[in-house]
Amino acid sequence: MAQRRLTDFFARRRPGVSTTLPRAKPAWRTPSPAKSAPCAAAPGPGSSRKRARPPAEPTRDERVPPARKRLRLPADAVSGPSSPPAPVSPEHPSPQSKETKKAARSAGGRPCLAAQENKVPSKVTLSELKSCLQRAQELGARVQELKASAQKDAGEPSAPEDEGCLEGPCGEQMPAYQRFHALAQPGPPGLVLPYKYQVLAEMFRSMDTIVGMLYNRSETVTFAKVKQGVQDMMRKRFEERNVGQIKTVYPGSYHFRQERFVPTFKDGIKRSDYQLTIEPLLDQQAGSAAPQLTASRLLQRRQVFSQNLVARVREHHRAFLASLNPPMEVPEDQLTRWHPRFNVDGVPDIEPAELPQPPAVEKLTTAQEVLARARSLMSPRMEKALSDLAQRTAEPSSPRSPSLAQPATPPAAPPALKGVSQALLERIRAKEAQKQLAQMTRRPEQEQRLQRLERLPELARVLRGVFVSERKPALTMEVACARMVGSYRAAMSPGEMEKHLQLLSELLPDWLSLHRIRTDTYVKLDKAADLAGVMEQLARLARAEETL
Repeated sequence: MAQRRLTDFFARRRPGVSTTLPRAKPAWRTPSPAKSAPCAAAPGPGSSRKRARPPAEPTRDERVPPARKRLRLPADAVSGPSSPPAPVSPEHPSPQSKETKKAARSAGGRPCLAAQENKVPSKVTLSELKSCLQRAQELGARVQELKASAQKDAGEPSAPEDEGCLEGPCGEQMPAYQRFHALAQPGPPGLVLPYKYQVLAEMFRSMDTIVGMLYNRSETVTFAKVKQGVQDMMRKRFEERNVGQIKTVYPGSYHFRQERFVPTFKDGIKRSDYQLTIEPLLDQQAGSAAPQLTASRLLQRRQVFSQNLVARVREHHRAFLASLNPPMEVPEDQLTRWHPRFNVDGVPDIEPAELPQPPAVEKLTTAQEVLARARSLMSPRMEKALSDLAQRTAEPSSPRSPSLAQPATPPAAPPALKGVSQALLERIRAKEAQKQLAQMTRRPEQEQRLQRLERLPELARVLRGVFVSERKPALTMEVACARMVGSYRAAMSPGEMEKHLQLLSELLPDWLSLHRIRTDTYVKLDKAADLAGVMEQLARLARAEETL
């Protein structure tokens, strides 16, 4: 029996069925799920029992596209659902049809759906956009009508943009350094002016300085010159509105008028234009020369302006006290500070006074005036166009009424407490009002004494520690003050510490005594006394002094 060749063996193992082999040997292998091959016959007794080998590569007769072409979707998968695929024989499926089925199965019909979505709803989307745009325009017109009707019913015009208020154009809140300006002032509290009033006082000081320099040189003072000088001094904007506020606060400070043919050296201002001139009002003595705006007069005018500002804040403070529950009334000569709940920086702004305006010169500003002036110089067609434009632009302008300054709003009344008698609440409110009244009428010397009394309990503890560490029955005033300044938590000068020790010896002479010997003052302390009792007594004295 001749030996079989290896080439014949591998040829028989290949899946090709088109060529007829010389010897037909059944193939013992698992049928591939991708190919619908007919079932193999039962193995014969002389057949090989070797393990089934994986299917070999396709023959050269079968043309399989390369790897790059396999990844591309065939034209059958991209076509729409209306075009059915080409019929394929179920017995001999081609490799391309199999790959086409696999690609369609993996894609899940996404290209077809995308194509349908891109083709079908294009007209629907455009119509929807047009309808949405038309509806938005209708809503916008409706909103404008509602706004106009609301303003007409309320009778209050919208605030002008250049009103100069501290709030922004979008209703923004004032910065913190303006809202809490009164709380950040150094020194003991007093009749502090709002931030905007202090800025106006500084503007008046700068304006008075510039006007005094020009007036003393016998030069005509115009607003343009004063504006440039004030803005250079303050680094802030200075407008005619600020001049009107100055006139409201201090009416007898300047005399304003409109003049022409004022010598100027600027190209933007003509000699024939009207300019606002400023002249200071000074008391002229009989038989004397023209008065000069000296430094003493500048200082006097500045003090008058500040007093007028304080008087305006007093009016708002008086209205605030009258709105409290129970209402309070403080004599003006005894008021040394504002009420704790009075919002100083929330005082309404000063309304500017009316300044002289240049005489009205006839100017053509509307199409109706142009039509009336040049009716005879136009053609009928142009006259008709102008008349149509005048009818469209003619709108009834509502007169602007100046907003009246309202007093500071009082704090909201607290809600009624359940289970608390009304008589007890009235007693508590009366006691609180009495305490606030005493606080508002307290003098600066009393305020300073109260601050020292509040520090005494802690200073007494520090002083006793100094004597214990020094182990001496008496110390000089200089040594005791130096030790206490180094041990106290806050920075304090030796002179201020000496005043605290004198007040301590005045209140508790049995515990601390001062002895004057020649040129030195000695401090003697009773170490056997109870320190806790001493501190409690000092705290009680401070509370009693505060209620007076």
